[in-house]
Amino acid sequence: MTLRVAMDTGLEFGQWDKLQELCSSVFSERPLFVASNRGPLEHYINPTGRIESRKGSGAIVTALNALTQMVDLTWISAALGEGDRRMIEEGNETKVKSNLPGQRIYARYVNIPRRTYHKYYNVFCNPLLWYLQNYMWNFPYNPNLGADVHQAWNTGYVTVNELFSEAVKNESLETGKDQIILIHDYHLYLLGGFVRQQFPNAIMQHFSHIPWPSAQHWLMLPKNIREAIFRSMIANNILGFQSKRDVRNFLTSCEEFVPDCQVDYSKSSISSSLGNCYVKAYPISINLDDIQRIADSPRVKEYQQELKKQISNKVIVRVDRGEPTKNIVRGFKAFELLLNRYPDLRGNVSFLAFVVPSRPHIRQYQRYMDEINRTVSDINSRFGTESWQPIVTYLENNYTQAVAGLKLYDVLLVNPVVDGMNLIAKEGPIVNQRNGTVILSETTGAFEELKDWVVGVAPTDIEGTMNAMYQALALTDVERELNSEGLIKHLRHKDISSWLCDQLSDISDLIGKG
Repeated sequence: MTLRVAMDTGLEFGQWDKLQELCSSVFSERPLFVASNRGPLEHYINPTGRIESRKGSGAIVTALNALTQMVDLTWISAALGEGDRRMIEEGNETKVKSNLPGQRIYARYVNIPRRTYHKYYNVFCNPLLWYLQNYMWNFPYNPNLGADVHQAWNTGYVTVNELFSEAVKNESLETGKDQIILIHDYHLYLLGGFVRQQFPNAIMQHFSHIPWPSAQHWLMLPKNIREAIFRSMIANNILGFQSKRDVRNFLTSCEEFVPDCQVDYSKSSISSSLGNCYVKAYPISINLDDIQRIADSPRVKEYQQELKKQISNKVIVRVDRGEPTKNIVRGFKAFELLLNRYPDLRGNVSFLAFVVPSRPHIRQYQRYMDEINRTVSDINSRFGTESWQPIVTYLENNYTQAVAGLKLYDVLLVNPVVDGMNLIAKEGPIVNQRNGTVILSETTGAFEELKDWVVGVAPTDIEGTMNAMYQALALTDVERELNSEGLIKHLRHKDISSWLCDQLSDISDLIGKG
């Protein structure tokens, strides 16, 4: 069977009606489970000692928000904070109904021993898998996989995935029906394999939000680990990735690491003793209504007026977490080169950088934030005057202020070393009021989708990024308007509802084929 390719319907403002229809049909006979490390609810202890709940944070919760309002679902996630654990202990239940407006969720918590979770999350998931898949390792020197990593795999990562599988089993026995399970991200690569052993008729889709590197990168992991990951992944019916590059990397790696499977590149599918697995690119997107509502809010308008006092004739903006993979320092060095090469731009271009400090407890991240601050200080000392500072930084977690900045850019610099997608490249054009130009790393999933309307750069190319800045600043009004209109038209059509529709349409096809 070949999965149907989503057709261009010509819809300009998303596919919300179609999404509602798909939810009604796809989940009419099969219950929906979602599985991810972080869930849709966060329980916290208020000053009086009572446990209260709020909407969970994170990209996965945001991406699936529409589903939580259109269909009843059970979301299986780890009990993360003390509030989650207290909720379980005091109520003697692992399943909680959301009391947040509009949500149709039961949150089922996986109660993981703290030591097990530490090995799973802090030894294996983040320092190893995330770094590997985001090309963060300096392979001649690290990682160095010792006994602690092997133990974290065996009694951390494997154990947690088994506990999630047990939660799926318990939930499935309660419903008594074949289920649809949407599994998300690198924390749960083994879940599909465990569930398939118990529920051969389940329909499972695993979506990876981060890049999927080539086989050469996966060869850095021990054979037993990488083979277990790939064999478990192909136990799913559908694998979703951010880009076609990720799809190609998975197919070629699977062919190498699972020799008894059959890879069909023309159908983008894998056949094994577990059945057929289809591998597809579903580029994640944004909710246009939500981002526009924020952009039009009084608070954003207040920030916008304050920011205007800081800027010159032309404005370059970036919005990032303060992580090494975001490549912030190279972006600043490219701007320094621009000011050095073109003296007439001094005093006429301002660079506003909205940087959210990230993971300060990790030494590498703290060192990178220190390097950001040193680079900004050096550039401002070299070129700044009493009336003009080349770079103005806002080092805080203030999304509202960042959106105000996105409204003002002439150039939006998005130059990460690598990114699964990068949604700033999509949010910026929607709210921008100056027909600004996006400079985008060719190593992002977003570039594959938006390349016709952006200026592409290699993330390590400081000279090329400088030239891209100059080119973007020199575009005519007509050129800027054409690029901006193209971006906005595409993003209106390919919004978050379209992303969900594409996936549910493929799941519907699987159900239809029986």
